[in-house]
Amino acid sequence: MLSTDLRNNILVVRVEEKRIDASKAPTFKDEMARCIEAGQNQLVLDLSQVDFIDSSGLGALVSCLKRLGPRGSLAVAGASGAVSRLFTLTRMDRVFALHPNVDKAVEQLSA
Repeated sequence: MLSTDLRNNILVVRVEEKRIDASKAPTFKDEMARCIEAGQNQLVLDLSQVDFIDSSGLGALVSCLKRLGPRGSLAVAGASGAVSRLFTLTRMDRVFALHPNVDKAVEQLSA
């Protein structure tokens, strides 16, 4: 479901699914938790391949943010279309730093 790449000591996590819904959210949450528990505290979540997120997917994202706590940060990159609208509609765009692409997100977290 996820692939990872390390850039400037920032873990870029790419979601390799079209949807993060009730059937995929638990696996997504577990895989993200493993990344965080492995000591990664600066993460960029690449949602460029994701076409749909439901409330359980958003809940899993919030859970990851809580798991990081004050010791880390989670930026979202590449959200577009329905995914971007959902972040705005639910006001999650005020909770997560949204970036147009991974390069911008890594640049911002590296600053």
